Amino acid sequence: MGLFESEKEQVKSDYSFLLADRMRPQTIDDIIGQEHLLGKHKPLRRIIETDQIPSMVLWGPPGSGKTTIARVIANRTGMDFFSYSAVLSGIAEIKKVIAQAERNLYLYGTRSILFIDEIHRFNKSQQDAFLPYVESGTIILIGATTENPSFEIISPLLSRVQIFVLKSLEPEHIGKIVLNALTDTEHGLGRSENSLDEEALDIISNISSGDARFALNIIELSAKFASDTDDDRITTEIVKNIIQRERVIYDKSGEEHYNLISALHKSIRDSDPDGSLYWLARMLDSGEDRRYIIRRMIRMAVEDIGLADPNALLVATATLQAFDFIGIPEGDLAIAELAVYLAYAPKSNSVYFAMKKATADVKKFGSLPVPLHIRNAPTKLMKKLDYGKDYKYAHNFEGHIVAQEHLPEKILGHRYYKPTDMGFEEKVKKRFDEIKKKLKKQE
Repeated sequence: MGLFESEKEQVKSDYSFLLADRMRPQTIDDIIGQEHLLGKHKPLRRIIETDQIPSMVLWGPPGSGKTTIARVIANRTGMDFFSYSAVLSGIAEIKKVIAQAERNLYLYGTRSILFIDEIHRFNKSQQDAFLPYVESGTIILIGATTENPSFEIISPLLSRVQIFVLKSLEPEHIGKIVLNALTDTEHGLGRSENSLDEEALDIISNISSGDARFALNIIELSAKFASDTDDDRITTEIVKNIIQRERVIYDKSGEEHYNLISALHKSIRDSDPDGSLYWLARMLDSGEDRRYIIRRMIRMAVEDIGLADPNALLVATATLQAFDFIGIPEGDLAIAELAVYLAYAPKSNSVYFAMKKATADVKKFGSLPVPLHIRNAPTKLMKKLDYGKDYKYAHNFEGHIVAQEHLPEKILGHRYYKPTDMGFEEKVKKRFDEIKKKLKKQE
């Protein structure tokens, strides 16, 4: 065995000492939560029990049991199980495993599950690579994602898999998982004889935001801390100290989540780089999904900065690409750079309000007919009906500018976009003024 293999085995051995992994359910009945999928006669349970496993995507929040379900399926069916993270593994590496799965299937009749965690991190071409093997049944692909598959998984792959939506675990689920870990003498903390204050259990159950792994990490650290006391009791004070140290108190699905993203958005809108960096750091430290933060910042680039700095949108979308390419932790710096760039950028919401006005007219006046002179006229009949008649081709006029109406007759004269004097939009305003002067000369 080479050095690399030895190190890999050692890491695997050390990792197995984590309580969250030792307590991972091995059967369907061991899983707590997800009753809508795994309860009696429910769809995913029926699929597993009848050994009719399709390729699938498990969509749910962190700690809801996506990896656990994939492993339970492998245990129940006896399939080979290959697990990879889209953050850490490349397609070349995974293709080697697929080739091995193909050999196992045709030589020995052994099926294989390929589990891809965070499958949404693979780009379109990378996801394309799975298609022939999923379609042929060479592998059973199980993807796990915290992102909406409709937006993150390519359509051809989406049409070949079943989507199962996992719900965030409820506080009572988390409480049961924690108590099981405390009393389990084989895999859990049962031999430590720790007791747990009821209030401490309530805090863990509610602060975990449905994330079982986070809850088990907290109880494991709390138990180690309590072992230094006289009675091995896990108190409320111990739990609060551990939570404060491990994660700034933050509820991803509750009010604080929206408070923090609101604070970040308003700090950037108000051109405050320090406030922007602080609230960004709070969100990153709490484990917020980085792609969610970047999506919100792309929104800020178009909604609050707009044409005052057109490059803001380019920088924002480039940040998404950079983060997907380098991942955590270096990718967080790209997000921080974006926050500072957007904070310093000149601001304009003129396009935002222009679009609102145009949309309001659409809703108010309905589907007004396109003026004849700017209609498409590909056939003789259309030309006979005056489609395209009297259209003025802009490039035939001085300055490539032509005086011509483009709005339906009912809303002639309505104006939506009014550029400001901010940043690049000042140049846009000057250009608009020049166009107006040239149009007057054509009257």
